[in-house]
Amino acid sequence: MLVLVTRPEPAAQQTAARLAAMGHEALVDPMLRIAPTGAALPDGPFEAVAFTSVNGVKALAAHADFARFRGLPAFAVGPRTAREARQAGFPEVTDCDGDAAALAGRLAAALGTGARVLHPAGEDRAADLGALLEGHGLRVALAIVYAAVPADALGPATRAALAAGTIGAALHFSPRTVKTLLACAGDAGLDAALREVRHLCLSAQVAAALGACRSVAVAAAPNEDALLALL
Repeated sequence: MLVLVTRPEPAAQQTAARLAAMGHEALVDPMLRIAPTGAALPDGPFEAVAFTSVNGVKALAAHADFARFRGLPAFAVGPRTAREARQAGFPEVTDCDGDAAALAGRLAAALGTGARVLHPAGEDRAADLGALLEGHGLRVALAIVYAAVPADALGPATRAALAAGTIGAALHFSPRTVKTLLACAGDAGLDAALREVRHLCLSAQVAAALGACRSVAVAAAPNEDALLALL
């Protein structure tokens, strides 16, 4: 099956490799490009670092001020983010194996009232970690360490595949990639063709960004394993 993958690089190629191992062909057309902001990081002290994405880990690890935070306990939203945090050198990583609410719950259980948490993230976030922790007495310092720049057009291979009706499924990891894909398909006059594709979504929030489509399925859990299980 030809599967459209629109998540940013390098994650898109990692997903493509998993699809190939499953016997599928990946059509990679990233709808977002991740770029570090280089913004100054807030002053400490901090008791922990909380990651809601792999990109947050990568951007913090590449930051000139990373050494100041490397020894802190790290809490990661899921397995891939946890692996990235370990590879970045964090000595203690907690895999919260869920979503932002699960991450907030683990942080609240592990840290005392008044603890301060650094949250390296992007400009656009699916959840407000600070709001989720407000009732637990934890303080979250948000650091915008990366930006996601939207694509302005579909790639030629994607346009051709949509026009020919050869895409068997599209994988969707975030509302913003969905919205960018819909906009690019509309500009190409292929929005109707895109809506006929089978759409597989990481969460209900991602699915909601699609609007009306012929076939939409939501993963049983917000991780790539559950998403690929829909194929």
